[in-house]
Order: sequence, then C-alpha cells, then structure tokens
Amino acid sequence: MEKVFSGIQPSGQLHLGNYLGAVKKWIELTEDHDCIYCIVDYHAVTQDYKPKKMQKRIFEMAASLMACGLDPDRCRIFVQSHVPEHTELAWILNTVTPMGELERQVQYKSKSESQSENINVGLFGYPVLQAADILLYRAQKVPVGEDQVQHLELAREIVRRLRNRFGYELPEPQPLLSDVKRLKGLDGDDKMSKSLGNTISVDADADTITKKIKGAKTDPQRKKRKDPGDPKVCNIFTMHRFFSTEKEQRWATEGCKSADIGCGDCKKKLTENIITHLEPIQATLGELRKDPDRVWSALAAGALTCRREAAANLDELREAMGLR
Repeated sequence: MEKVFSGIQPSGQLHLGNYLGAVKKWIELTEDHDCIYCIVDYHAVTQDYKPKKMQKRIFEMAASLMACGLDPDRCRIFVQSHVPEHTELAWILNTVTPMGELERQVQYKSKSESQSENINVGLFGYPVLQAADILLYRAQKVPVGEDQVQHLELAREIVRRLRNRFGYELPEPQPLLSDVKRLKGLDGDDKMSKSLGNTISVDADADTITKKIKGAKTDPQRKKRKDPGDPKVCNIFTMHRFFSTEKEQRWATEGCKSADIGCGDCKKKLTENIITHLEPIQATLGELRKDPDRVWSALAAGALTCRREAAANLDELREAMGLR
C-alpha cells in the first residue's frame, strides 16, 4: 500500500474546517493506504503559547481525531516530539535547503505579518521540518490544501538534492489535493480558524451551534427576504453539501434562487443537521475524556512503531552522508 503522511497542530478540539477539509479524507485513506498521522507540537511552538496548556491541547486533539473515526488500529497516530528523529532529520535537511527557497515561502511571509513580535528561526525553517516529517517515513502521498502545495514542492526539491549530493534515494511525495470546496469561516471572508473565532468546534453544544450559524454571513445579494440568491456563493449552502441530504440541498437551492425560503430557514435546517451529525462524535469524545489512558496509550503505541521506522531510515541517510 502507498504510504500517506499528514500532520495537524495541537490546537485543542477539532473544528468543522479541520473535520471537513482534512480529517474525513484521512479516515477514508485508512481503507487502502498505510497512513501515519502526526500531532505536530514542534510546529506549534513557533507561535506564542501557554506551556501549561500544551498537554491538554495535545490530548484534546488526539481524542477529537479518534472520536471522529480515526482508528489507531488502522493507522498510526502519534505526537511529533515523541519521535526525536523528526528534528534530527530537519537539521540535516537544513544543510541542503537554500535560504532563497525559504524566503520565497508564502506562508512564512503571512505568518510573519500575523506575529510580527515573534518572527523566530523556527518559523523560517517551518517548511524544512515539514519536509522532515514526510521524508522520515518515505511517504508517497500527502493530503494537503492548496496553501500547502508550495511546501510540498520544497520537500520534493530536497529529495532531489539528497539524491544528487549523497546518492540517497527517496520517493518524491505527491499531493493529495482535497476535493472539498474551500470552506470559509462563519464570517464569510477568511478560512475557518480557531484563532479568528469564525468556526464551530466539534464538541460545541446545540445552543452554541445555533447561535453561531444564526450569525453567519450568507449570500450578500440577499439584502431582503424577497431577494433571490445564488447558492454557489453562499457559505451556508457549502456546508449543506456536507450535512444535508440531496433532497434538502435541492430544497435549499430552489428556495434560495426563487426566494421561496429565507436565509433563516436555510440556516435552521443546517443547524439541525450539524447537531445531529455531531451527536455520536461528541458521545465518543465524552467517553475518551473519561478514559484518558486509552488516548495516551494509542499515541504511545503509534510513537513506538514510528520511531523504529524513523530510526532505521535515518540510519541509512547517515551512512550515505558518511556520518554513521
């Protein structure tokens, strides 16, 4: 089976953007791929954070992933810092990565603007550590959004440099682009982000979901109830595609275009469906919180198998470089 690698920052609970844009695809891939999924805490420390809350954030992310259906018996889930070979390989990859390549990374520029008081070296080298995460396991496929394609191209360039300089062969990882239409936040502008407060957590209660959907932006053309709208440009309808039946989607489409229904009607149905969809996820999440050893044991088992593989692969690279 082809090997797949992907990672997610320990931001606490998953939100709908994570779930719909990445995690649902991760779960599907476990059917016919060798999947490795990593909670990337070393990436997370490039931003300001509270150390006392980090372990809770890691636990909540792992528990959320498992509650959504990511089965540790069908894939490997682990914490990045539990496999130190990640940072060792990142240092090696630094030596074959030109400064110019990193300076051109769009995400470095955008993150530098958003945290101008903390532009650290780790932020600059973020894509190198990402490349190390992937190459350490010889991953062939990486599920990514369009904003991560540039980072993956850098990883392929690093593979070519290792081959040319040391004769060390690695597969060039290819992107698995999401077929999910980009889900904007509830503000209708930026992508869903916990830091922007424009999303819904998978453990949000019914009242919170109702309130957030009620305040979400819709088609700007519908200034009045009688105005017809265009579902194609409405973020609420985009979410209907994930949570509503085909019949309900037709109802929303035809009703919006003809102004037979208002945005409030459309939001009410979506709210009901989101609450129903999240109920079993929230029930499982509640069980995992009562049994934290189940989560930590899954992470420990994943780290153990990953470290064995990582150590063997890194040892081969050391030998190729004359370092063994």
